[in-house]
Amino acid sequence: MAKFFIRRPIFAWVIAITIMLAGLLAIFTLSISQYPDIAPTTVRINATYRGASAETVEKSVTTIIEDGMTGLDDLTYMTSTSSTGSASIQLTFGTSADPDIAQVQVQNKLQLVQSQLPSDVIDAGISVTRSTSSILLVGSLVSTDGKRNSVDLGNIMSTSIEDQIQRLEGVGSINVFGSGYAMRVWLDPFKLLKYQLTPSDVTSAIQAQNTQVSVGSLGAQPTIPGQQINVTITAQSQLTTVADFEHIILKVEKDGATVRLSDVSRIEIGQESYGGSSRYNGQPSTGFAVNLAIGANAIDTAARVRSALEVIGRGLPAGVEITYPYDTTPFVELSIEKVVHTLIEAIVLVFVVLLVFLQNLRATLIPTIAVPVVLLGTFGVLAVTGYSINTLTMFAMVLAIGLLVDDAIVVVENVERIMSEEKLSPLEATEKSMGEITGAIVGIALVLTAVFIPMAFFGGSTGIIYRQFSITIVSAMLLSALVALVLTPALCATMLKPVGEHRKHRVGDWFNRNFTRSTNGYISTIGYLLKRPIRVMLVFLLVGAGCAYLFTRLPNSFLPQEDQGVLLTIVTTPPGSTTQQTQAVVEKVEKYYRENEKDAVDSVFGALGFGFSGSGQNSAIVFTKLKDFSLRTDPTLSAQSVVNRALGNFFAIREAQVFALLPPAIQGLGVSSGFSMYLVDTGGHGNDALTAASKRLIQMGNSSGKIVALRSSNKEVEPQMRIVLDQEKIGAMGVDIASVNSMLSIIFTGRDVNDFTLNGEIKPVYVEGDAPFRMQPSDLNHWYARNNDGEMVPFSAFTRTEWVKGAPSLARFNAVSAIPLDGASAPGVSSGDAMNEMEALTNELGGGYTVAWQGISYQERLSGSQAPMLYAISVLVVFLCLAALYESWSIPFSVIMAVPVGILGALTAATVFGQANDVYFKVGLLTTIGLAAKNAILIVEFAKDRMESGMGLYEATLEAARLRLRPIIMTSLAFILGVVPLAIATGAGSAAQNAIGIGVLGGMLAATMLGIFFVPSFFVVIRRIFATRGKNAAGP
Repeated sequence: MAKFFIRRPIFAWVIAITIMLAGLLAIFTLSISQYPDIAPTTVRINATYRGASAETVEKSVTTIIEDGMTGLDDLTYMTSTSSTGSASIQLTFGTSADPDIAQVQVQNKLQLVQSQLPSDVIDAGISVTRSTSSILLVGSLVSTDGKRNSVDLGNIMSTSIEDQIQRLEGVGSINVFGSGYAMRVWLDPFKLLKYQLTPSDVTSAIQAQNTQVSVGSLGAQPTIPGQQINVTITAQSQLTTVADFEHIILKVEKDGATVRLSDVSRIEIGQESYGGSSRYNGQPSTGFAVNLAIGANAIDTAARVRSALEVIGRGLPAGVEITYPYDTTPFVELSIEKVVHTLIEAIVLVFVVLLVFLQNLRATLIPTIAVPVVLLGTFGVLAVTGYSINTLTMFAMVLAIGLLVDDAIVVVENVERIMSEEKLSPLEATEKSMGEITGAIVGIALVLTAVFIPMAFFGGSTGIIYRQFSITIVSAMLLSALVALVLTPALCATMLKPVGEHRKHRVGDWFNRNFTRSTNGYISTIGYLLKRPIRVMLVFLLVGAGCAYLFTRLPNSFLPQEDQGVLLTIVTTPPGSTTQQTQAVVEKVEKYYRENEKDAVDSVFGALGFGFSGSGQNSAIVFTKLKDFSLRTDPTLSAQSVVNRALGNFFAIREAQVFALLPPAIQGLGVSSGFSMYLVDTGGHGNDALTAASKRLIQMGNSSGKIVALRSSNKEVEPQMRIVLDQEKIGAMGVDIASVNSMLSIIFTGRDVNDFTLNGEIKPVYVEGDAPFRMQPSDLNHWYARNNDGEMVPFSAFTRTEWVKGAPSLARFNAVSAIPLDGASAPGVSSGDAMNEMEALTNELGGGYTVAWQGISYQERLSGSQAPMLYAISVLVVFLCLAALYESWSIPFSVIMAVPVGILGALTAATVFGQANDVYFKVGLLTTIGLAAKNAILIVEFAKDRMESGMGLYEATLEAARLRLRPIIMTSLAFILGVVPLAIATGAGSAAQNAIGIGVLGGMLAATMLGIFFVPSFFVVIRRIFATRGKNAAGP
């Protein structure tokens, strides 16, 4: 094959140019994202049951829906939360599930049990959505001149923004902080009593008098002959103003006096819901959080939201601005940009190494030309296989640069050597050289692809991460071997000059003299080592032991924690707290960030009444946006250090639990960084015991030293007031029990009666007891019901109140009671160790409690258990490839034995620089395995050839070591310098770059510096062992 292209260089160029064109076209079609779709499909079912307690919701809604969710394909686990007035069930599927089909299946199963649910729940509507739980970005409207309050802004939001954003492609769901206008009718019990009316009379009067009536038309078909007119008839239409509502007639007295709505109530245009206000840098504002749809591209979606808001922003009133207090996308764009810089740095460094060793610009250009051809070709492959440009595929490209120049270097270096030693013309030298090394090139390509292929068959989210690497590196390796056999020999034959024509360089001479001297020293060392095989094997055993020891010491984690330039702070005040109390805490938090952290913090946005574990007066969330990365180069201003300081400061706030958190490493796996789990009551101890156990666990965890910010997202058990209806008295007094129940819900929850028109927008009408008459337990006595005889009966006559304890929210895991716990690992402790600690502490609680991991923690556990298999299979596959290639069982052994040396280097580097054994490090280790084997192949291949041409074992090995030292040092240095930019990266996305770079760097240094001494000895030792066994077998 090589011969064919050496004679036809233009054909070789045509192939290369075609590959490059395909790649260029592909780059423009590929989408850009931070990570591929790693998050598993989650389908959420949300139901509302106004005014029902958590326990009622769990019994009458959640359990019924959960029981119906059977026989779904590839369901991993199901979690649910029943809180006051609402139920939410989340089903998490495996990676093989198709998101659309999963959603349809869930909807079908829900349809089957819907009839068993309370009618109020069905009327309110049950939604089945498919969106991730993590927040992509938060947008907010701010009144810069302070003229508008949260309600006015909330109304602008709900009329002109909310629906527009929700319709955009890629937006899964949207959470609004704040609310729009509504007509509010506030009832006064004393006035109702005076006119002998009840709340139910009011709601029915509004229903009757605030309606759209469709009548028909005058002169509709069939008509009488000579009909001259045909017009549409309209009757009563919806009311629009407060005055219209005040005039609604409730009843007419016998003397003709009319009782109107304004006589018994106060009417105003108020908020649709109260308690959800928000502040931006201390100014009134309203905001919304966008959750990404599953499988949508984060960068494109954020861009769509921004451009839509740009258009809407032009039409907003003066003094109202749109800001983005929380956005994770700039980080993604920056980190991709950073990897591209790294890529370019790597190419430049590789070029420099080649120039130093070859001292000839023409020879250096040949391997450098291979780089764009292979990289662009790889983009083409990514486009065909449907992958995106993301940080993982870009890392793979950086690793590939070092690998792909290898093949070209091997070719060029060998041609140059043959030209200088045997004085042949470039064409003949290339032909002879290709005959010698085609085997080695195919071998290297096979080994490196073999190492990375098993990764592609992993399950779970880790499988998706590994697949990005394996597809990219394998395509780069195969293309690189193709280029080395097609384009490089053609270039060598046409571009290189015969040896005599090189001009001499002073620097070059000095370098060559010294290199030759080192080579001679190297050869004498090898000669010394070959005579002492026992010592070499002992050192090898030490290396093996060292690997095992360091590997067990290396902390586990899933993905490194990045500085994404944003923080979340969760505020929870004690149960029963009011919005004012929560707001006071939020103001403290805002003040802390804006004063103590002003060097790092750009803006602070607080959303009251909103929390990840349900909304209420006692929860709030604060989004903090940090300044640009270029202004935060000082490590004390990194997101992690800001969080650590804030945690210390907020610990002193007595009146609330305040936790500062980093956003999740991957969109869609969890809502914040750290681990998330459920403490599951498998023994059925009941709610009280479970709560007590979880409190004990939280206390043990936070004092263990390995875990920080351990908290339960379940709300505390709180005092609740229960109204007990006395059935006998109700019967005796002739009061209808159904009307009593509906009145209670109107008084305390409010009833959404129907809609009215405000400035052309449809807004709801709510009837509720006025604030002063529903503040204290005794206020219930002010309200009256009407009995069958038309008499007014006070509620105090047939009800009594008592205090009970109840949980505001109940969680379940796979339909078993559980309590969700979230936490983070202490600084310097890996997430794997923190998770082990949690499991150990749970075992101390006694029997019947288990830990169920969810989100990113579930994936981490999955990836940890698969790792040993991965390494074993990779090494085995390499061994089998080599055995097939060299038609020998002994040679592969000497190659495989070079692997532990590289692994030791990688582990040492990771331990010294405090890296964890995460997904990136595992990829780095596999790369090291492949490269260590590659160096060994170069030596062993030559030694074997020399032996076949009649040299003795020693001479052949020494000769091979002497000839291959230069290309080995060159290719390894090229690779090492290629990954240096990764290992020393800073700024956006640097944690991941370091995780991969440091391991590979250490591994390569060891594999090169130590490997070149070990491999020849291994080869000799193993040849001898096999040779003696062969002789014995052949003997008599």
